[in-house]
Amino acid sequence: MLLVAALVLPAAPASASGRAAAVTGRVVLIGVPGLRWDDLDPRRTPALWDLAGRGSSGSLSTRAVPPEGLPVTCPAAGWLTVSAGQRAGAPGPGCAPLPGPVGAAGGTATIPDWSELVAVQRAGPFKARLGLLADAVTAAGGRIAAIGPGAALAAADSSGRVATYAATPAALPDFTPYALVVAEAAGITGAETDGQARREAVSAADRTVAEVLAKMPAGSAVLVAGLSDSPGRGEGSTAHLHVAIAAGGPYGHGWLTAASTRQRALVTITDVTSTVTHLLGVPTPEGAVGRPWSGDGAAPPVAEAARELADADLASQMLREVREPFFITLVAAQLLFYALAAVVVRRHRRMLTTTRVVATVSGALPVSIFLAQLVPWWAFAHPMPALLGTILAFAALVTGLAYAGPWRRHVLGPPAVVAGVSSLALLADVVTGSRLQVNAVAGYEPVTGGRFYGFGNMAFAVYSTGTILLLAAVAHALRGRPRLAVAVCTAYGLLAIAGDGWPTWGADFGGVPSFVLGVAVCVLMAAGGRVSVLRLGLIAAAGVVLIAVIAVLDWLRPADRRTHLGAFVQQLVSGEGGSVVGRKLGAMLHTLGNLPLTLLSLVALAFLFLVLARPSRWGAAALSLAYERVPELRAGLIGALTAAFAGFLINDSGIAIPAMALTVAVPLALAASVRALQTAPPTTTARSSAPAEAKAPPRP
Repeated sequence: MLLVAALVLPAAPASASGRAAAVTGRVVLIGVPGLRWDDLDPRRTPALWDLAGRGSSGSLSTRAVPPEGLPVTCPAAGWLTVSAGQRAGAPGPGCAPLPGPVGAAGGTATIPDWSELVAVQRAGPFKARLGLLADAVTAAGGRIAAIGPGAALAAADSSGRVATYAATPAALPDFTPYALVVAEAAGITGAETDGQARREAVSAADRTVAEVLAKMPAGSAVLVAGLSDSPGRGEGSTAHLHVAIAAGGPYGHGWLTAASTRQRALVTITDVTSTVTHLLGVPTPEGAVGRPWSGDGAAPPVAEAARELADADLASQMLREVREPFFITLVAAQLLFYALAAVVVRRHRRMLTTTRVVATVSGALPVSIFLAQLVPWWAFAHPMPALLGTILAFAALVTGLAYAGPWRRHVLGPPAVVAGVSSLALLADVVTGSRLQVNAVAGYEPVTGGRFYGFGNMAFAVYSTGTILLLAAVAHALRGRPRLAVAVCTAYGLLAIAGDGWPTWGADFGGVPSFVLGVAVCVLMAAGGRVSVLRLGLIAAAGVVLIAVIAVLDWLRPADRRTHLGAFVQQLVSGEGGSVVGRKLGAMLHTLGNLPLTLLSLVALAFLFLVLARPSRWGAAALSLAYERVPELRAGLIGALTAAFAGFLINDSGIAIPAMALTVAVPLALAASVRALQTAPPTTTARSSAPAEAKAPPRP
């Protein structure tokens, strides 16, 4: 996200004044902490199986505020997140037992140590406001009941009071007086490592679900949510995707989705609060960040849908297993390649053809990371080799296309094809829903829940670098018609920037200013213009203004249709922008501790400027020869590097952006340089020392 502390904003849209809207529906929310799709079975969980057959189904990302040292959502944090409509956390290390409500006359209860829970949120990164859900429902005239200690956390108002509390469904015989009943079907938490114990716990939870459903008034909507992970008892706990089912009301048999994810069959825990208020006819309370669940088309029979959703969780698990070794392998392979290429470029002319092809493959690897999502590599017996093989296969396919036509003889021919595929494939992906980035090793994972749609930062790095190098190739192809070249490059550059920043496509806040800067530098240099500090400042300001306008336009839409662009504007308006900016800045600085990506960035830059830009044993600097043949390559490289390092400064992914951008740009620059070296006549050191710009550029 763009680290901007203030924007010139119009006045906030007027909020609804006067008496709150009255409740118009009934909702039963059943939380089953730890419930996953591979737990469901027609014999072991008949109530849940039948409900999934009647309603809409999806995977639930339960990411809240994890306890220190555990990458999971604890049951208390899950229930508190429903209460606040924002990621919340529980005090203390690990996952502590749920606090038992203290009963009072009339069926009311209070949550012990509620003030401590409130203080934890105030000190946390998301400033969640506990009791938001209960306050919104009661303000609209609705009554709330809670069944079980976890449900009491979600149903408590801002003072920690639960209007009606029952320990079991049997203790609340009549649901009719209540607009919202929150029920807990507990028992799965802690049973993850023992298969039989887990199956018994799931069956017990299903019996509780059946008991609640039997008491549900006619016409009610029911939501089932696996609100947390199953932390177990040790350090081996892992986060999962969980069950989300909605039935009754607007939900028929099909898939679930939400505007917060824009992905079929994927919703988030923060959506639960907004879904409840939406079904009750109550306006979404200010501070709730989720979006209501909605149907997303027909789903297959329950057995097939459950397998597909369990497979989505498997993909997330495999991704977390292979991500670290994959990047270590990628960095090691890149470093080895740069070392060997340095020797070849300077001493072994007979190996230049092989080096050129390998460099093209290397430049095609980043976009192939995303294309690999077209193949279910996670389902293979050995996911890591399957992933590597799939990525290499797509890289080979892109490279084959790069050398398939007469353009292979041109200095910038194969690099232009790889750049074009990198740009067009990722543009098409965000326009059609960002499917290639979900669970990609350089994309985003639903379990973590940091992002679900649009451009992730690594994908942006590949996209922006490919686009800018493609613009350089287009400018070279149209060099005899400079006005047409500027027009075409500007038009596609603006389209690419729109794809990156438009809320319904890329929705990338921090990428737009850096992308504008990189595209402008490339087009300006390719047209023969001079890049000055003043011009760079004006271009950067234009990028900031552009994304600010897009964000404000998004903010002016109804709250339940905003993306995170409009949500950030609202945070600025409400005074929360400073904490968001600080969190993003801290995340960016923290990335400098990522040794593999930092090392990859430094080595790639060193290779570019200390190997390609220096004379070889034949007397010519390979990069200077490429600049002679294709002057626009210089504009493309400088533009791409400008975008990458601007992105590094203003995005929370930090060093990951230049690392991935250089993984595209430097191998493609090497491929172009090698071809220039192959086709150049023997040179001398004296000739090579002259500036590339001072020499007449021969035709490639």
